[in-house]
Amino acid sequence: MPTVGGVRLTGAGPERPSRLARLAAALAALGGWRRWLAAWLLGLGSVLALPPVGLVPVLFAAFPALVWLIDGTPSRRAAFAVGWWFGLGHFMAGTYWISNALLVEADRYAWLIPPTLVGASAYLAIYPALACAFARWMRPGWPRVAALAVGWTALEMVRGVAFTGFPWNPIGSAWTEIPAMLQPAAAVGVHGLGLLTVALAAAPALLARGGRAGAAVVVGVPLVLAAVWGGGALRLPQAATAVQPGIRLGIVQPNIPQHEKVRAQFRERHFARHLAMTRAAAGTGITHFVWPETAIGFALSRVPGAAEAIARVVPEGGLVIAGAFRASPPAKRPARFWNSLVAIDGKARSVAVYDKARLVPFGEYVPLRSVLAFTQVTGGRFDFSRGPGPRTLSVGGLPAFSPLICYEIIFSGRVVGADRRPQWLLNVTNDGWFGDSAGPHQHFAAARMRAVEEGLPVVRAANSGISAVIDPFGRVVERLGLGRVGLLEAALPLPLPEPTGFARFGHLPLSVFLVLAIAALAAGWRCRPSA
Repeated sequence: MPTVGGVRLTGAGPERPSRLARLAAALAALGGWRRWLAAWLLGLGSVLALPPVGLVPVLFAAFPALVWLIDGTPSRRAAFAVGWWFGLGHFMAGTYWISNALLVEADRYAWLIPPTLVGASAYLAIYPALACAFARWMRPGWPRVAALAVGWTALEMVRGVAFTGFPWNPIGSAWTEIPAMLQPAAAVGVHGLGLLTVALAAAPALLARGGRAGAAVVVGVPLVLAAVWGGGALRLPQAATAVQPGIRLGIVQPNIPQHEKVRAQFRERHFARHLAMTRAAAGTGITHFVWPETAIGFALSRVPGAAEAIARVVPEGGLVIAGAFRASPPAKRPARFWNSLVAIDGKARSVAVYDKARLVPFGEYVPLRSVLAFTQVTGGRFDFSRGPGPRTLSVGGLPAFSPLICYEIIFSGRVVGADRRPQWLLNVTNDGWFGDSAGPHQHFAAARMRAVEEGLPVVRAANSGISAVIDPFGRVVERLGLGRVGLLEAALPLPLPEPTGFARFGHLPLSVFLVLAIAALAAGWRCRPSA
């Protein structure tokens, strides 16, 4: 009789295991490169559950198969290897779009694609590898499934902060296109939703064991999914989200190709394009315009007449809020530069400035520049300086908002200023670096998740899309798709009347739960020392 994790598989009966039990035994029996290849292919396939594809049922095949592979490993070291190969496939498929940025100036950077894609994925794969090693430490059955879910979630949270953090594609984002399933994030955040997702997706591994465990899965998993969906559906209002009175936003999406946007000789032309698109919307009732990241490709203070040109297209009593470069005064040495957002009023005054705090390694600064002889992929000769971090701005008759530049929106629990709570989030970005790939869709999914977590609407202005207005339930109110040129007109949704549970407590409740769960599993459900 075949076994998985040392447990006899009874499946449909004592004499003949079920097909699922035979599959589990076959995966558990794999060894060497066959085991690693299977894990890598499962990791590749698991990405189909994430945006933009969103085939969530794939997770209910990938995670049980991963459990069965772990069951067949002779040691925690072997389970670590299984998790690493799974993670390598998962991150190679999930972050392949990074390569597109290296093709903008292919003659200089295309050679970096293999080492960048494989190297970054190899590092990120360490986190699921550790989760699998922890799962192997537990007894087969539900303790191992629980350990995989707890370990995966805890290490996903660590990945979001370690070495500047890269919390891209948390597993909870698989539910992005099902608004009802996103709603638990308002209480426990994307990682709490991810814990539930991995636990439910891995649970069908117990079906191969038959008996009470299998019966509990058959009944329990659908019931939990139905309860989560039903609770989320009840939370969603049936009526359209209420909006701020007297405010009409105009989001400019020029769709400037990135290979042109990086050319210094085209900066004035690109600036003129934003002006023209804004001027064309005069008299339409728009009160405030939003331009995307680096819409102003030069320091306003160093180009005479630029601020005045913007002032001429500012609606009466309104603003143009634009992504721009900012520079220290020419006489000040050493020179400093910031990737910023500025708000310009009708008198050509910069009434508010926000400097990006979370900079992209090798894109906006070079780590250990004194040691590494490397230039930024964005072509800059100087590193950008960091801003002070999230803050809340109140300008031009707008409700208070927290600005976020580019991938600052992906950092769960770190998007709102500590000084006072805003009424909306403004995300300006330039995803033109990544072309028509999965990257912009995944970035957009992160913005939707932040809306649910914080209970705040999100306004997103992207050079090449996706520009959108998202309500505090994560639903898209207005959208201008990827690769389109246009001006998106939209009202500004109201925030929820009270902060969400996640907005109040952040990751603290989930962190406490994970610590207690790890301690309980380690204390009561470990394998024998020989394992």
